Amino acid sequence: MRGRFQASDTMLASLFVAALLLVTGVVGTAVAQEVLPSWNDTAAKTRIMDFVKATTAEGGEGYVAPEDRIAVFDNDGTLWSEQPIYFQFAFMLDRVKTLAPEHPEWQAKEPFKSVLAGDPMGVMKGGEKGIMDLAMTTHAGMTTDQFSKIVTDWFASAKHPKTAKPYDEMTFVPMRELLDYLRANGFKTYIVSGGGVEFMRPMTKKMYGIPPEQVVGSTITTEYAPIVGDEPVLNRLPKIDFVDDGVGKPSGINKFIGRKPILVVGNSDGDYEMLRWVTAKGPSFAMIVHHTDAEREVAYDRKSEIGKLDKALDEAERRNWLVVDMKADWKKVFSFEK
Repeated sequence: MRGRFQASDTMLASLFVAALLLVTGVVGTAVAQEVLPSWNDTAAKTRIMDFVKATTAEGGEGYVAPEDRIAVFDNDGTLWSEQPIYFQFAFMLDRVKTLAPEHPEWQAKEPFKSVLAGDPMGVMKGGEKGIMDLAMTTHAGMTTDQFSKIVTDWFASAKHPKTAKPYDEMTFVPMRELLDYLRANGFKTYIVSGGGVEFMRPMTKKMYGIPPEQVVGSTITTEYAPIVGDEPVLNRLPKIDFVDDGVGKPSGINKFIGRKPILVVGNSDGDYEMLRWVTAKGPSFAMIVHHTDAEREVAYDRKSEIGKLDKALDEAERRNWLVVDMKADWKKVFSFEK
């Protein structure tokens, strides 16, 4: 009798464990994890998922081999917020203030005078030359390692001017989910941005899971120099090397990635040439993030000085580019939303 009870107890225990594994999804029919949970169940989400399914279904008409599943994303306004000012411009302003004690002459010299006076309009009056003066002063004259540390330290302490949140919390949750979803389906994800490549690279792995070597951006000239003891370094010189914006984006993709993407995402006319080039022929998918949510973020497009979206918006329907309406298509914009 005791032996029979022991056998029954063992059987019950086994059944219990099996049931537990089924419930937790360890074996059997696993509990399905929601795809793109911060996206509303709209046509936009459906189109994205349909494209991914088509390109990953072996034997299907739209199948694309894993090595050709290249996806490129703009950064400013596409992966992180760009209003009221670009993150990199905020970095430049803060950097001028940090360096000001070493440069008393800046009190009377534009555009530094306006920066120190907290006068953004005065800074903008200097036009492209003024911005370039700020950029070269704050981004050059140091080694690549020194600049990387300066950028990393800035991101660790700086706060967004509108939300007072750390800048790494100003990334768009639905876009981070999209990056994860694509990688889970064999896509290789790249950033292709007009921003400085060495400004982005220290943070992209943490923010988006994109390693430094998969970031394409604007660059200044670097020069090899064995000047630190016996250790060779790369010095950052005050000279523009490559501008990865507008017509520069397709060139940058060709030069630094070497494969034509099949998926491209942007948010402004600065991405127009990249959108056109990627979708010119072959299987492809293009998406534009349209900033329509004035309550949770900022609503802007055609008349904005930052992230202007006009020509690309006009052509989106004709070229079958998906326009994602931030207000209608996203359940959540930022991670700190309740």
